[in-house]
Amino acid sequence: MKITLITVGKIKEKFYVDAIAEYSKRLSRYCKLEILQVADEKTPDKASELQEQQIRDREGERILAQVRDGAYVIALAIQGDQLSSEQLAAKIDKLGIGGQSQIVWIIGGSLGLSEAVLARADYQLSFSRMTFPHQLMRVILLEQIYRGYRILAGEPYHK
Repeated sequence: MKITLITVGKIKEKFYVDAIAEYSKRLSRYCKLEILQVADEKTPDKASELQEQQIRDREGERILAQVRDGAYVIALAIQGDQLSSEQLAAKIDKLGIGGQSQIVWIIGGSLGLSEAVLARADYQLSFSRMTFPHQLMRVILLEQIYRGYRILAGEPYHK
């Protein structure tokens, strides 16, 4: 299966880059991983709701331009469903058994995702009702995908 992460903005901190590289390496034995970064928009201080919406829309257009037809899209969104690691593993497995060859995971920028991206998503996933830095979410998501593949393979993992 091909796993694609579409993310907004570049990773600046070396410790995030290193963690992403480590999980990318670990995942290489289970799937083909692709990480795509689209440009983020600068958010002015004290941006109005309209300005924030316009920023989400511009970032959303860039995200959607990277989504291939036929891909199953999972958007990370606070309002999405919360799953256990075992449930996430089962979802990945069910998609693969159902013939899905690509899962696209979308992580928005600091303002979240546009309505167009959320509408395109086949599924919305929430890791928590709390807000996390979008750069850290890349690491958390990769770790959970890796954990899911370990679960599916019957290999040990930390509970």
